[in-house]
Amino acid sequence: MLPRDRVIERFREIAKTQYVIPSFVAVVFGGMSEKDKAFAELDKSIELHDSWFRWAKVEPLFDPLRDDPRFKALLKRMNLPE
Repeated sequence: MLPRDRVIERFREIAKTQYVIPSFVAVVFGGMSEKDKAFAELDKSIELHDSWFRWAKVEPLFDPLRDDPRFKALLKRMNLPE
């Protein structure tokens, strides 16, 4: 198992007993070029009113996802400027 896969596995373990911010999981998936999984987590972020996603416009951890049209759509859903 690669280290990045271990991070996701650890998040899943923690989520069994504690809240794990979906945006954190999304940035790991984004860094792994698993964009579909990243955007699934970001959808959860919005549904759960994840306050950390409001920094998505300027947070460098979201850079791997910025070129995807779904990213702009999420910003729009959150009423954030593109």
